[in-house]
Amino acid sequence: MRKPFSGQRPPRGGGKGPADRDSRPPGRPEGRGEGRGEARSAERSAARGPSRPDNRQDARPGAPKGERSERRPEGGKPGKPRFSGPRFSKDRPAGSLPSGARPGGGVSKAPPPAALTEPMRIAKAMARAGLCSRREAERWIEEGRVAVNGKILTTPACEVGPGDKVVVDGRPLPAAEPVQLWRYHKIKGVVTTNNDPEGRPTVFDKLPPEMPRVISIGRLDYNTEGLLLLTNDGALARHLELPATGWLRRYRVRARGRVTQADLDKLKDGVEIEGIRYSGIDATIDTVQGANIWLTVGIREGKNREVRKVMAELGLEVSRLIRISFGPFELADLVPGAVEPVRRKHLAEQLGPKVAGEFGLTETPEQRKERHTRGKHKTRTDEDGT
Repeated sequence: MRKPFSGQRPPRGGGKGPADRDSRPPGRPEGRGEGRGEARSAERSAARGPSRPDNRQDARPGAPKGERSERRPEGGKPGKPRFSGPRFSKDRPAGSLPSGARPGGGVSKAPPPAALTEPMRIAKAMARAGLCSRREAERWIEEGRVAVNGKILTTPACEVGPGDKVVVDGRPLPAAEPVQLWRYHKIKGVVTTNNDPEGRPTVFDKLPPEMPRVISIGRLDYNTEGLLLLTNDGALARHLELPATGWLRRYRVRARGRVTQADLDKLKDGVEIEGIRYSGIDATIDTVQGANIWLTVGIREGKNREVRKVMAELGLEVSRLIRISFGPFELADLVPGAVEPVRRKHLAEQLGPKVAGEFGLTETPEQRKERHTRGKHKTRTDEDGT
């Protein structure tokens, strides 16, 4: 006679789980459902055939979140971790093959890029190589630090091409790296120069050691903090520094004194101080805290100590100056002393198609086709080496 349904079904798969069986009082026999369910599971496993070895990494009981332990398959050897290490090694010297690679095998070694790919003025070539700006290059040439084909240059009026041998300070002109831009949060107490005559720490002393040689786009005073743009291309630095670019540079200013918004509005027409003409300045009052006042000031020229001099002309003594943006690039939540690269696509969008093309930030249809061809060739090479 069938027993009435009690309203509770046994666990799926028949019987109780391992934990329930372990907690069964001693001496109690196993239920019918347990044996029948296990038999059915064994029959289904046999019908499916041999299972694949399980090399997954399961979390170790009691281990901190994020840690994994090796699970040993039936063979007794530990399974291969899914990720055995970083994809790229920072300790590997530039130009060397990855560990385990064979020349002509799984990794194809590209030829080193040429220092010059087209004829250009010597100062521009040095700037594109990231050595210095064009103005600095002209000064280096006057100092006799540059030679072309074994002859020391005395004038920057010289054009060089792919067949010329250019030497700067006794070293060959390096190949131009792809143009890149970084955001850097400058702190107070450092100068924006490579060598300070007074021996003060510089911005470049504070950069991470893995950073390439970079040039600052403009300067920030010793006591000014905030956003400083860095690049490895001197020509790009010169382009972004020019007032003709039209990018607004915004600052947060804390000053001691009082001023009205009407006085600040007069700065939109420009002002002349000690014989120097400053173009229109946008300034607004943010807050007033005791004897201090916080302002937001926007300038387009960036002349030497421009904000401090204009504020002093209004009777304000600047006690803190923070640059919060340079054109479309903002300081945002970048922590003091941190440096972060700007995506090349974003940089190209801000420069526009024409200028981005001049700096090699966009691809022509021919370059895109060549890149796809190289990718296919590398894929075939990798397959042949495996």
